[in-house]
Amino acid sequence: MYGATRSSPKVFLAGPIQGFENKQEYRAVLSKLLEEAGYDVVDPWKREKLYYRADAVAVETARKVVERDLSDIERCDLFLAYMPVLSAGVCMELFYAKRRGKTTMVILTLENPSPWIIAHADYVFKSIEEFKDFLKGFRLRSSSRR
Repeated sequence: MYGATRSSPKVFLAGPIQGFENKQEYRAVLSKLLEEAGYDVVDPWKREKLYYRADAVAVETARKVVERDLSDIERCDLFLAYMPVLSAGVCMELFYAKRRGKTTMVILTLENPSPWIIAHADYVFKSIEEFKDFLKGFRLRSSSRR
């Protein structure tokens, strides 16, 4: 890990997975930016990539994946979603994070996003570059930390 320590704030990194199994490069880029800024990154793709590459998945397995994601969001201080396309999973995670009082950020390249996405995002960025510039001066308020 770059600048992160044991007491570093944790960031849940959300992004489209289903249908994007071979397009996950953004995760390495965002993880590096966050780690260099002193955050610990919780990336569900690291454990779920085998699940999403399977031909068929049992309902119970799907439930466990969702439960683990929600648990990870619960223990994080910040929620960051990368949304180049509309993703049911990312939208559900964003809703949950906001309802749990997490600071929520969305990198949103959709042209006409749902008001639900905008309403549940504390910060909205049009590109990874814009997020990178913002991150240089951002510090998570201690009242947001859990």
